[in-house]
Amino acid sequence: MKRKWKWILGIGGVIVVAGGVFASVQMSQRGIVTVQTGKVVRSDLTSVVTASGEIKPRDYYNIGANVMGRIVAINVKEGDSVKRGQVLARLENIQADADVQAQQASLNSALADAAAAESGLKAMDDNIQNAQATVDRAKADLEKAQIDFQRGAELWKDKLIAKQDYDVRKSTLDSQAATLRGAEAAYQQMLAQREQTASQLSSAQKRVTQSQAMLRRVDDVLAKHMATSPIDGIVTNLPVRMGETVVPGIQNSSASLIMTIADMSLITAEVKVDETDIVNVKLDQLADVTIDAIPNQTFKGHVTEIGNTAILRSTGLAASQSAVSSQEAKDFKVVIALDNPPASIRPGLSCTSKIITATRQKVLSIPIQALTVRQRGDLEPEKPGGKVVQASTLDPAKEKARKEELQGVFVVRKNAAEFREVKTGITGTTDIEVLDGLHQGDEIITGSYKVIRTLRNAAKVKVDNQAPVKTES
Repeated sequence: MKRKWKWILGIGGVIVVAGGVFASVQMSQRGIVTVQTGKVVRSDLTSVVTASGEIKPRDYYNIGANVMGRIVAINVKEGDSVKRGQVLARLENIQADADVQAQQASLNSALADAAAAESGLKAMDDNIQNAQATVDRAKADLEKAQIDFQRGAELWKDKLIAKQDYDVRKSTLDSQAATLRGAEAAYQQMLAQREQTASQLSSAQKRVTQSQAMLRRVDDVLAKHMATSPIDGIVTNLPVRMGETVVPGIQNSSASLIMTIADMSLITAEVKVDETDIVNVKLDQLADVTIDAIPNQTFKGHVTEIGNTAILRSTGLAASQSAVSSQEAKDFKVVIALDNPPASIRPGLSCTSKIITATRQKVLSIPIQALTVRQRGDLEPEKPGGKVVQASTLDPAKEKARKEELQGVFVVRKNAAEFREVKTGITGTTDIEVLDGLHQGDEIITGSYKVIRTLRNAAKVKVDNQAPVKTES
């Protein structure tokens, strides 16, 4: 019996000692937080802004109806390439064509009248020249007759010629005077006729000008019955069919749109960038664009346009057009020109762009998840035996300073977490640039997220960087 009790007492003593050791170990481990860590290293960082949108041509034109009418011919189909000035569709134009033909006939008549008047005026000018020559000859003959008469009068006075000879010379003088008056009268009559013919020519020319203007007007009306392409491009939308009636002047109406022509010489990706990222986007920045319909391919591009007006994410309208103030998320339009778009690309395809806003070579970097925020007051060491201070006695300036938020990371130093404020630069995909506050090789706490969120300054930590073991459910 004595030996049995000795065994019992010995086992009991061992249990008591083991329990004491275990309790001592547990007490020593109380307050130690298990963390994962990483090193501050140098790496290349690329800051990227990701945004989604759709493929759009540089320019597109909605070919609408300029006159009301029934479509009698459609010369293209959706997807066809067209040239500038090519006739795409034609509306019923019987009345407009008749007006053109009638006005053309009127113009031809006016042209004929003008040509006749011009020809008559030219002939009249020739006749006037002839009449002028006749007047000149009559004047010369009259002067000669006057000289003969004066000489005959002197001779008759001296009784050197017969009375009959004197009378012949006087008769010749009177006849030449009458001839001159007749020639001058004919000349004046021709001048009057020329003025009348010139007036007729001027009137005919005015009718020609008027007829030409009317012909241009009816030609323009006739041309409006034909839809022509203003650019070289591709037919991207053809909502009408032959026989339908289109109506002009109605915006956003399917009855006024015949087709849409897109200028495919420059393909762009129009994306919406979040308002928090738009400040980093600049013109000519490079971008990688992926198109959902063309998988496993990335297309290069560059930023060509940045919108200045915020767009409401829920409605797609500009914030300036909203009748009420809204605090909802907003986006900004950014246009990216594709450098080498594929031939199979189509407007309206969904796409995603990654705009490279900044790059850094061999800079200090840390994982993004290591960053955390603490209030300055939470970092101050606790004073043992401190008294509780009433809120009414607190200094507002000091309280404001205590609530100042600091960005930083926890550095492992002597098995304890030490909060260190850092200044950061650009943000990469998983890492962020460190400008100040850390040195290469510093060991920082990177996880877990819950630990980083709740960890206190100067807390004791235990590093465990082993990957968690996955258990089968």
